[in-house]
Amino acid sequence: MPRMIDLIRNSRLPSNLMQFAACGALSGPPGETIEILVHLALHNNLFGAQAGLTLAGWDEKASRAAAADPQTSPEVLGYFVDIENLRTCLLPALAENPSVSEESLDRLAMSGSRPIVEILLKSRRVMNSPRLLEALQSNPNLQPNELAEMEKKTAVLETSPVEAAVAEAGEVAEAEAPDEVLETTVTKYLEENAAELAAEKDRPFEPIGMAHEEIAHQGAGGEAAGAVEPQAAAATASTSADAAKIAAERLATAAAGKTAAALAAIHAQKHAQPGHEVRRDSALQKIAKLDIKGRISLAMRGSKEDRSILIRDSTKLVAVAVLESPKVSDGEVEGFALQKNVLEAVLRAIPMKRRFAKNYSIMRNLVYNPRTPLDLSLGLMKNLLIHDLKNLSANKEVSDTIRKLALRMFKQKMEKKG
Repeated sequence: MPRMIDLIRNSRLPSNLMQFAACGALSGPPGETIEILVHLALHNNLFGAQAGLTLAGWDEKASRAAAADPQTSPEVLGYFVDIENLRTCLLPALAENPSVSEESLDRLAMSGSRPIVEILLKSRRVMNSPRLLEALQSNPNLQPNELAEMEKKTAVLETSPVEAAVAEAGEVAEAEAPDEVLETTVTKYLEENAAELAAEKDRPFEPIGMAHEEIAHQGAGGEAAGAVEPQAAAATASTSADAAKIAAERLATAAAGKTAAALAAIHAQKHAQPGHEVRRDSALQKIAKLDIKGRISLAMRGSKEDRSILIRDSTKLVAVAVLESPKVSDGEVEGFALQKNVLEAVLRAIPMKRRFAKNYSIMRNLVYNPRTPLDLSLGLMKNLLIHDLKNLSANKEVSDTIRKLALRMFKQKMEKKG
């Protein structure tokens, strides 16, 4: 005996029974009754409106069971998840049902109301799907703190399992790498760039934005300043005996003042911990003494502080070596992508590494950086989310071309959502 749904599909029921069917009054299993109602709502001009009303008020328990069952008809699941027909009480079951495709959930994630957003935020499936997280990030009903959490979660999902565990725990530990891996990486890099290395071998360390002389004299400013006044007085003293007397008095005063200042500095040094600036000056001076091979080795083997300095090296081989380091973290590269005092070659090299190219925050920062080459920014813009395109269109630091294109892309994506 054919099923009732098959008879209705083939238009083999009289109109009075079709009317009963549209009201849900035919006897049969709840699952089949829902399937009949959905079919009528979608395909029957005469009884479709009535079937839609019946579905909207259908027993919640039976509807939830159908929404959660992977064996439920795709047509029924598609009807339930459509934003025009959605009952929010069914969404938790629909979101976790593997037979409901991510494509079906996309529209809800992008343009669903605040209650829908709140339900999706609690869905394990949604929170573990890069596609749905990205769609959810463009929803205007998402709150700022939730948006930040979405971006963090997306970055975690795109990293390796070890990196994901660290990020999930909120740790910002420096990545560790075995010595043999570091050694192999350094050796390979030097061999691959041997010709360029030979041409640049005598080039000193000159970070962008700072002259080599400034580094060499870090920490010497106080002594130089202290010597200026006595030297000027001595020059004046040569003009006359009176001037010499005055100069002598000034020298004595300056010497006494210098001695007192030195004693005070020693006392302060004994009772104070070294600050970050002192350590940074020391790191700068240490790096300034290294040749190009030494700086490349330090870029790969050194600390996070060493990398933060060497990424600004005006020698391309050194700066790019930082990105090749097995110890460099995605968080560091996010910062590098925004820096304006790095070589253009560094910004171009970042998306060339697959690991960084998969990190949305890094790619977004590159587009936001006014120093990023125009052709690179234009290529990366197509991947930006709606809210980032909107922010970019108002960013006065980037070029007019970028702003105008960002505005156009923002409007196009909003029209698609609508």
